[in-house]
Amino acid sequence: MTVRAKFFVNSLTHIATPGSDPCAKIEMTPVYGSYGDGKDNESWSQYTPSGSLEMMITNPAAIDQFEPGKAYFIDITPAD
Repeated sequence: MTVRAKFFVNSLTHIATPGSDPCAKIEMTPVYGSYGDGKDNESWSQYTPSGSLEMMITNPAAIDQFEPGKAYFIDITPAD
């Protein structure tokens, strides 16, 4: 079974460390209420989903895929 959630980016913080690869901290929270259509969260949280997702990313191409205020789908499937 796959669970699909819709999260939006609250913040994207670039972390500069001299001599190291690019790094960014991305903080996300679920879409709810009147943000967007809200319908994509009904399958996993009917009314007011809550939670957070925080990632440290060191891949420049992956960092470039995220934009503060924009929503993204997160699909959760078993790894085995």
